[in-house]
Amino acid sequence: QVQLVESGGGLVQPGGSLRLSCAASGRTFSSYAMGWFRQAPGKEREFVATISQSGSSTYYADSVKGRFTISRDNAKNTVYLQMNSLKPEDTAVYYCAARPGGTRYSVPNSYLYWGQGTQVTVSS
Repeated sequence: QVQLVESGGGLVQPGGSLRLSCAASGRTFSSYAMGWFRQAPGKEREFVATISQSGSSTYYADSVKGRFTISRDNAKNTVYLQMNSLKPEDTAVYYCAARPGGTRYSVPNSYLYWGQGTQVTVSS
């Protein structure tokens, strides 16, 4: 069992930055690949980024590539999402999630555990 708690969301102006954190409970954090998803009102949950168990591999949605960076600290049981050059279309609830591995990293059903989400609003 893994419990995930996101933090770091808020209101930011277009072009600004935020760093989201996701703290995981349990001693098995390093055995899970981690992902970030987001969901805007009236839209389906969409993949944002994922990182492998060791942190050596990362993948991003085209919409955030070059602006967002996912990282993890296994000693702290925490995964991060650094978001730069934010746009109004990045406004959503952001969720972190854990999966045991595999290649279907962009599919929500591949993830076993989810956080409660943190709101990110990009507006002037």
